Amino acid sequence: MNRITCTCLCVLTLLTATAYAGGAREETVSDSADGSVMTNTADDRNPDAALYEYLTPEERALVEAYPAPDSFPVELSEDQWRQRLTEFQYFVLRDHGTERAFSGDLLDVKEAGTFYSAATGEPLFQTRTKFESGTGWPSFTEPITPDAVRYRLDTSYGMVRVEVVDSLSGSHLGHVFPDGPDPTGLRYCMNSAAMVFVPDGGTPPTLITEEVATR
Repeated sequence: MNRITCTCLCVLTLLTATAYAGGAREETVSDSADGSVMTNTADDRNPDAALYEYLTPEERALVEAYPAPDSFPVELSEDQWRQRLTEFQYFVLRDHGTERAFSGDLLDVKEAGTFYSAATGEPLFQTRTKFESGTGWPSFTEPITPDAVRYRLDTSYGMVRVEVVDSLSGSHLGHVFPDGPDPTGLRYCMNSAAMVFVPDGGTPPTLITEEVATR
């Protein structure tokens, strides 16, 4: 039985059990860029521990070392986010959307520089860790610093994946997979719309803190 089949069975079992217990609740449902529907189901009791067995040791280490907290330093209302972001940036960063493969404007960037969060302006990745994965999304082997991003389990689409969010606001960036090249063996699969690229020597975006964001 392969990983995806095992994952589907695990997720279905967990969701069925919580539904009978009255603990499951439906969260945000939104249309993705390619017309598919995204549905997330959350459990008041947190089923993460049971899902860890479907992660590789590398994935589990990330989730355990840098878990996404319940609250982040930058907490804005959704109206404030809509004012700061374009409609598509909001869809990706705040609604956990995904851009179409091979459509992102940062996919082919090879110039030396830094990729920043489009939500907060915090540095996330550098070109030196970027590689051609053939997937259609910008891919990296590691973040600029280990604590630049946070991780949470994502059970949407009947799979168990590790979601990557920025560390200041928890805005969705993409997912990390254990099929990347050396030296980490990881593939950070990011959305172009979630990032801003600045070449070396350029002016980085303004770092958004809660104080700055609410002025």
